[in-house]
Amino acid sequence: MEFRPCIDIHNGQVKQIVGGSLVDKNDEAQENFVAVKGAAYYAELYRKKGLRGGHIILLNPESSPYYERTKEQALRALAADPGGLQVGGGIHIENAACFLEAGASHVIVTSYVFYDGHIHMDRLEKLSQTVGKEHLVLDLSCRKRADGYYIVTDRWQKFTQEKVDERILELLAGYCDEFLIHAVDVEGKSQGIEEELVRQLGVWGSRPGGIPITYAGGVHSYEDIELLRALGGDRIHVTIGSALDIFGGGLVLDEVLRRCAKRY
Repeated sequence: MEFRPCIDIHNGQVKQIVGGSLVDKNDEAQENFVAVKGAAYYAELYRKKGLRGGHIILLNPESSPYYERTKEQALRALAADPGGLQVGGGIHIENAACFLEAGASHVIVTSYVFYDGHIHMDRLEKLSQTVGKEHLVLDLSCRKRADGYYIVTDRWQKFTQEKVDERILELLAGYCDEFLIHAVDVEGKSQGIEEELVRQLGVWGSRPGGIPITYAGGVHSYEDIELLRALGGDRIHVTIGSALDIFGGGLVLDEVLRRCAKRY
C-alpha cells in the first residue's frame, strides 16, 4: 500500500473541494480548503519527501475562463517535479502529448474515453497507442446506484452506463498502466471510505495480472487507512486530500506516510 499525493487545481488555485459539488456553471464548487501557495510548492514538497505517482487534477473545463490559469499552475507543478506526477482533467488525444512533454509521468483520462455515456474502444485504443500504455492512467471515478458503482465523467457530473466491475477492469487493464478511482459520493466529505467499493477493488487487485489501483475518497482518520488496507488486501494505494494537515486537515502527512509504508 502506497500513499499517492494530490494537487487539485480549480479556478487557478490549489483547492480541496467536495467532489459531488463541482459544477461547470459559473465554475462553482463547495470548498474545504483554498491554498495560499501555488501548485509548484506542493510538487516540490512531494519531491523532497520522495513521493512518486501523485496526481494533478485540473478541475476546470477547457471552455472555462479560468482554464488557462489552472493549466499554468499544473505546468508549474510538473516543472517542479519532472517525472514525479501524473496529470488529469480534460485530457484528450490532442493535448496529452503537451502534458507529457511538460514533465508528467502519465496522463489521466476519463471523459475522452467514456464519451456520451459509454466506453469508446476506438478512442481508447488510439490514445493508448499514441501516448503509450505505460503513460496512461484511466480514471474510473464513480458514484453509487442501486445495483453498483457507475463511472462518472465531465468532472464527476454525468453518469455513464459503465459499471465498475470485474468485466470492465479486465477489459481496460490491457490499455493502461494504472487505475485512479475516486469514490465521488464521499470525496471531500471526510466521513469515511466507500467500504463496498474498496472491498471489490481488493478482490480484483489480488488476481494475477492486475495493475495498480489508487483509491480516493472519504479518508479522514488513521483508522480509515488501516481499514482500507484490510479491505483492499494491502494492494490498493491511497490518496488523501482535505483530511491532510497540509490542506487544513487533522492527519499529519509524515504519520500518514509511516502508516502506509507499514508491512505485515
